[in-house]
Amino acid sequence: MGSKKKGTRAERELFDMLWCVNFSTIRSAGSGSTPRPSPDLLASNGKRVLAIECKSSKKENIYLTKKEVDELNEFCNLFGAEPWIGVRFNNMKWFFIDTDNLKKTKKNYYCVNLDNIKKKGLNFDELIGKFRQLRL
Repeated sequence: MGSKKKGTRAERELFDMLWCVNFSTIRSAGSGSTPRPSPDLLASNGKRVLAIECKSSKKENIYLTKKEVDELNEFCNLFGAEPWIGVRFNNMKWFFIDTDNLKKTKKNYYCVNLDNIKKKGLNFDELIGKFRQLRL
């Protein structure tokens, strides 16, 4: 299966998960193909607004361009939303990291990996406010 098809399937999965916990959610089909900033998913429960850029990978690292992160932050600043990167590594659950906690590489990319997610990220229940795990 191509990565674009896998990415679309992952976005739809998260879309459904958010609806199931009472977050009205819209999916921006073709985000990244418009000249304006647009997150993959926009969700709200009336108290919080989440703008989520979704990434899935079989590999251990997921890379984002500076432009992707800057555009997500720009959208969120204008819209009044929280900027989140949602990542799904193969055979694992979703994890989320806010753009302030992304690790920058020497080549001006941002990298998300399991180590970073475990230290700075949230699982789905933590993201939606169901509970917050204490980090040591």
